[in-house]
Amino acid sequence: MSYIANTDEQRREMLKVCGADSIEELFADIPQNLRPRSFNLPQGKSEPELINYFEKLARKNYFNLINFVGGGFYDHFIPAAIDALVSRSEFYTAYTPYQPELSQGTLQSIYEYQTGICRLTGLQVSNASLYDGGTALYEACQMAISATERRKIIVDGGVNPIYRRILHTYTANLSIELVEIPVSHGQSNRESLFSAFDDKTAAVILQNPNFFGVIDDHSDIVEKAHSFGMLAIQSVYPIAIAILKSPGEQGFDIATGEGQSLGIPLSFGGPYLGFMAATKKLARKMPGRIVARTVDVNGKEGFVLSLQAREQHIRREKATSNICSNEALCALRAHIYLSLLGKEGIKQVASLCADKAQYAKERIKAIAGVKVMESSPTFNEFVVKLPIDAGECVGKLIDYGFAAGFPLGRYYPDMNNYLLIAVTEKRTKYEIGELAEALEAVLCQ
Repeated sequence: MSYIANTDEQRREMLKVCGADSIEELFADIPQNLRPRSFNLPQGKSEPELINYFEKLARKNYFNLINFVGGGFYDHFIPAAIDALVSRSEFYTAYTPYQPELSQGTLQSIYEYQTGICRLTGLQVSNASLYDGGTALYEACQMAISATERRKIIVDGGVNPIYRRILHTYTANLSIELVEIPVSHGQSNRESLFSAFDDKTAAVILQNPNFFGVIDDHSDIVEKAHSFGMLAIQSVYPIAIAILKSPGEQGFDIATGEGQSLGIPLSFGGPYLGFMAATKKLARKMPGRIVARTVDVNGKEGFVLSLQAREQHIRREKATSNICSNEALCALRAHIYLSLLGKEGIKQVASLCADKAQYAKERIKAIAGVKVMESSPTFNEFVVKLPIDAGECVGKLIDYGFAAGFPLGRYYPDMNNYLLIAVTEKRTKYEIGELAEALEAVLCQ
């Protein structure tokens, strides 16, 4: 094979060292039924031929679909500077900063990331990062259970169904009671939530905006939860809270979320970034790592891993989760994104998302037979009810060049005709108009 540089003579020398006369003899110990059935590979190609071959294959995919899909993961613009900076070898080859004297750059980047998350959420402490938004939410549950010594968690039905499935998976074999409040198209159902509160509950989990794009002020729910000695956890969309009331302003104890929208590409599902922030009193309950700024014996500023409540560092029965092993590169992307945009820049992005989504609502609700659900205010996502199955409609819209949204029937059996549409700052007025025209054409077929 032209890709392997070994000559026939070199292969004979290697076989001699192994004590075998041939390749077949080298693999003689492997039973025949476990060997590859065929090495009948096609003739090797040159580099230009190989590139052309895979580009031809790639053109068969729908790479140019205009994306209106959301549901927790969004097609935001990513400044080119992010790829340029994180591609530097100082960042992408670094693993874990166990030796602070050798890892000051990595530690500082994590510290700055934590600072950005604290400012965004309005809470006092943040950890070094978690795997994704769903596992971050589970870790928040464990924090609440540890802090309150209670084992009941109430989950609002507006929380992302993917996250709720993760919660059920992670707690399936644990003595944790999950109570789900029925889903609502609008804001959180206060009456149902409050009736479930009791002195055995560790925490209530809410989401803002919720899975249907609806925004809410949960301050009253947090106050009620605290009156029962419960903690309040909010899962948030980081772009949205640039212009909404932050978790800290609403009184939440813990905030988590998916950091993909902060400069991380969709990448067919990952790697992503779970972020977490909490009040100072819960710092020792946080999973993973926390980086702190300090001074050495000479008074020189430096960065260290602090409050390492991982089983690698303290007694196992006292340890928090070992999660967050190597998300530092994704966390760095989020930090660079926040730094490049700044406070006003991220507000501008959020405002564009909200304004363009409102324009999309107006265009789409003008289509005969389509109803836009408008009982509550929304951010950049909204639900529409179609006269046909939403999954079928989305399939047809692919032929028009659109990934038109998320069919809610995939998670809610009684919502087969409902479609969740997301609009980010990348979507233009022209694209929104084209989507509306394509949707109308599909419904007229």
